[in-house]
Amino acid sequence: MKRYFCAILLSFLLLAAFAAQPNRYNLIIAPGTLSETSVVLLWDKQYGNANVVYEIALNGKMHGTTTKTNYAVTGLQPSAYYSVSVRLKQVKKGALFVLKFKTAAKAKVYNIIDFGAKADTSVVNTKAIQSTIDACTPGGTVYIPRGIFVSGALFLKSNMTLHIAEGAMLKGSTDTSAYLPLIKNRFEGWEMETYASLINAGALNRDGSYIVKNLRITGGGTIEGGGKKLGSDMWKTRGERSRGRLILLMNCQEVSIDNLTIQEPPSWTIHFIYSNKISLHNLKINTYGIRNGDGIDPDSSTDSYIFNCTFDNGDDCIAIKSGKNPEGYYVGKPTKNIRITNCSFIRGHGISIGSEMSGGVSDVLVQDCKAGALLNGMQIKGTKERGGYVKNITVTDCELMKITIFSKLNYNNDGEAAPEPPVFENFVFKNIDMSQANTKEPLININGFNDPAHKLKGVLFSNIVLPANSKVLISDAVQVKFEQVKTANGQKPEFIVAGSSGITY
Repeated sequence: MKRYFCAILLSFLLLAAFAAQPNRYNLIIAPGTLSETSVVLLWDKQYGNANVVYEIALNGKMHGTTTKTNYAVTGLQPSAYYSVSVRLKQVKKGALFVLKFKTAAKAKVYNIIDFGAKADTSVVNTKAIQSTIDACTPGGTVYIPRGIFVSGALFLKSNMTLHIAEGAMLKGSTDTSAYLPLIKNRFEGWEMETYASLINAGALNRDGSYIVKNLRITGGGTIEGGGKKLGSDMWKTRGERSRGRLILLMNCQEVSIDNLTIQEPPSWTIHFIYSNKISLHNLKINTYGIRNGDGIDPDSSTDSYIFNCTFDNGDDCIAIKSGKNPEGYYVGKPTKNIRITNCSFIRGHGISIGSEMSGGVSDVLVQDCKAGALLNGMQIKGTKERGGYVKNITVTDCELMKITIFSKLNYNNDGEAAPEPPVFENFVFKNIDMSQANTKEPLININGFNDPAHKLKGVLFSNIVLPANSKVLISDAVQVKFEQVKTANGQKPEFIVAGSSGITY
């Protein structure tokens, strides 16, 4: 009997210790994705197992598996309680990390056809679609059915879904007057007035408030802007920096934009400013040939998740920003906690941090991504005039063609300088396959600031595979370490070091 009670006590203590373990998965619901019938889960990658597979259970029953760190749970009932769990398939008795939630209540659907919209490219439907949005009650859905619906600037609100169905296209007018009046916005680091975008949410202010909350844009259809013609006409009429975006979020929180094709912006495609908890996933973003055709621009925003997206862009695929020079420095709103996973980058200038980063950028993860021959590859960029900082950047488990850190740019460097140069520090690049890159230029090219107090500092390259005859260029940096950085034939690349110290390879 004594042995029995000892066994019971030991089991209880083990269970208590196990229950007290931290949730190393950091299992969360992707912001803005909890709907009537579905939810998207995110968690941290678990190492230590080859070919990792995750099992997802719903209410204790197997729902599916994935090799990614995200998963969509579909087929749920409205206003119902659920629990989900995730664990490694390889560890059958491993920890179960459980998350509980309740789905949204069933709400009314507002079809734009019922408000007078017509699938006729000769008709501009701005008034009809905006009337539908205005009529939409909290939790409701504005529904755009199959067909092409032309519109000017639309303004979304809290607690709604804009559903663009498969086979539907919301198409931006090419008439600049359809994007008036001008609105307060931010472009290339400066706050200024610009044309409105095709889809707008919120209004710009620096007070830390969130004006639009709980918004989703989804449906499987297409959002197409006015493209080159609209961008050119906006430029000619009111100047280069007056151009609107395709989708603009300002002071927004809990937003999901997902399961859409997004193309032909007048300049940047998806731009979010002073915002929090933004999910952008399962998007095809096509802007090749568009001047300043960035794909996604997180700007002085926090807790953002970009995953399962494909980019084919005319400028930076992703450009993480936080203002420019004195204005961005003194506004002091950093961009932090950005997670970019399972994305494919076909064409474009880069997966970029900067060039406007004067409010600071920190805690960025780029993981399980594949990039083609981007002009500058994975890049961190700024100039000595910027001020601010870029720190705590991790790039891991990716296929890349180039890694660059720029401190001298020949563009977008106008205006007064910030009071001190930027700080670039604490970057990790690990488990990266660069073996398919072209070796005409250095494939790893890092250069800091020519200032003893502001040199690039604390960079680790670990387990990097390069093609034969590769060059690595390092200048104005300290404490840069290369571990297992070799060419595909097992040789070390050529290292060229200038103005640096504490470089080990």
